[in-house]
Amino acid sequence: MLRYVTTNPGKVREAEQYLTDGSVSQLDFDYTEIQADDLGPIAARGAREAHRHADEPVLVDDAGLFIEGLDGFPGPYSAYVEETLGIERVHEIAASLDDRRAAFRCTLGYCDGDGFAASPDPVDRGERDAAAAAGPETGDGESGDDGGEGDEETKPADALPVKLFEGYVPGRIVSPRGDGGFGYDPIFEHDGETFAEMDTDRKNAVSHRGRALSKFAEWYADRGHVDR
Repeated sequence: MLRYVTTNPGKVREAEQYLTDGSVSQLDFDYTEIQADDLGPIAARGAREAHRHADEPVLVDDAGLFIEGLDGFPGPYSAYVEETLGIERVHEIAASLDDRRAAFRCTLGYCDGDGFAASPDPVDRGERDAAAAAGPETGDGESGDDGGEGDEETKPADALPVKLFEGYVPGRIVSPRGDGGFGYDPIFEHDGETFAEMDTDRKNAVSHRGRALSKFAEWYADRGHVDR
């Protein structure tokens, strides 16, 4: 059984659209969220910790809103910025910019305690940067994320490999519109609609998390876990 580590059952329902044989269930586990300027190390560290807790295959996600004119801010700090500044203030800051382009990004981290074969997924090419950003993990002697494909001479023998899958959806920051969704959805417009104006099916079809889940589901099926 694959455990999706989240307190949000909506994420599990979204995952079920891609993993259609009932192989995924929710795991409410409060893993440590490290501070990093990239989503990969955060998801990787969480996946390792959650796998050790559950002793089952786990899937962890980290997501954020990246605004081009603010050099990617708030990025991995999106939840904190939403809680402290609020989306109205983020919109006010972005409204003064010439470049209001933005993107929602999501990185999924998968860990089951086993290694992984090489993959052509583009995220693999950034794994060494993710490892450098993650730095050493405390308490267990691990290094940062290696995606399961790092140099065996540079990672500890007890490191748990983590496979990363990235989803990305482009858009721009606009004045708040719509009553649905959550978080930054009212100020993020994609293809003429804000995420808060989309119904659930439409949003899931184009969402950053959905795109990451689609990549993961294809790889997971090829790994022999799911019949799709």
